[in-house]
Amino acid sequence: MKAATKTMDETRLADEIVRVLPDGVIRLCSADREAIRFAVRSRELKLRSVVLRRAALRRLLQDQDSIVKIEYLKRDLLRSAESAGEFTYPRPRVVPKADGDLAGAFARTAAC
Repeated sequence: MKAATKTMDETRLADEIVRVLPDGVIRLCSADREAIRFAVRSRELKLRSVVLRRAALRRLLQDQDSIVKIEYLKRDLLRSAESAGEFTYPRPRVVPKADGDLAGAFARTAAC
C-alpha cells in the first residue's frame, strides 16, 4: 500500500510539473520503474519529450524546500521548451573522458 502511495505521489508531481506547458500538447508516453516519460506534440515548441526520473522526484517530495524547487523546475521546463528537444530531470552530468583531462572536460561544457 505504501509503495502505491509513493508511486501516485511521483506521478501527481510529474503531472503538476508538465502542466505548465500549453493544454493539449503533452501526453503520458510511458511510466516505468525508472522514469516517467511524456511526449510533446506542438508546432510552436521545439520540445518533443520530457523525462522525469522517479528517484529524483522522490527526493524532491521529501525536500524541505520542495515548493521552491518545483517552481524553479517548472520555469526551467518552460524555458527549455522553446530551445531543447528533450527535457530531463535531473539533468545528466558531464563525465570527463578516460584520459583524465578534467580541465578539458570543463572547457568543453563551458563552451555549450
